[in-house]
Amino acid sequence: MPPSPSQAVQDYLKAIHRLSGDGEMAFPADIAKMLNVKAPSVTGMLKRLAEAGWVEYTPNSGAALTAAGHTEALRVIRRHRLIELFLTKVLGLDWSEVDAEAEALEHAISPRLEQAIAAHLGEPLEDPHGHPIPSASGEMARRTLHRLSEFRSGDRVVIREVQDDNPERLRRWQKLGLTPGTAVHIRHYEPLDDLFEVEVQGQLLRVGSEGLNGLRGEKTA
Repeated sequence: MPPSPSQAVQDYLKAIHRLSGDGEMAFPADIAKMLNVKAPSVTGMLKRLAEAGWVEYTPNSGAALTAAGHTEALRVIRRHRLIELFLTKVLGLDWSEVDAEAEALEHAISPRLEQAIAAHLGEPLEDPHGHPIPSASGEMARRTLHRLSEFRSGDRVVIREVQDDNPERLRRWQKLGLTPGTAVHIRHYEPLDDLFEVEVQGQLLRVGSEGLNGLRGEKTA
């Protein structure tokens, strides 16, 4: 079993989990961009993570989590998302504020406090942005979602999750009603202008694909 991970190691494992998707490799350039670090630093860290047993790393190919790395990544993700929900539900912070706060707090809380937060919230299944929260036993719901910009005229879609690292976008989406659980109807898409007409709660929005970037959902009947 690898040694107890540092904060930096936890950040890398979480980033690799996010980038690797359905068994894909996480590339050093993408990790560097996500963590805002220089590429040579990523290469050195991936080598150390591989030596410690957290990842499998092949230069020129990328990195993938080992079983131990996957378990630890889900543990950190669980804490992050529980904290986000606690900050919004209990302390009343806006959903655009909590990602940065959770980034700092996820490394500081004890397993006992994590358990207490989860119990207080009723062992929730999703964070404020719709992302599934891993269970205490390390299981996380898997679902097939698509970007809203991938749907076309006539499609009826339920938004399931939103990207949480851009406060300005989050405030905008909240103002427009584009939040998890909301049903939307793609009325029309004009490819020449890259313009969507989207009906949300009886209102018609006109927005480009960039304005929908970060919203993910699933088609309904």
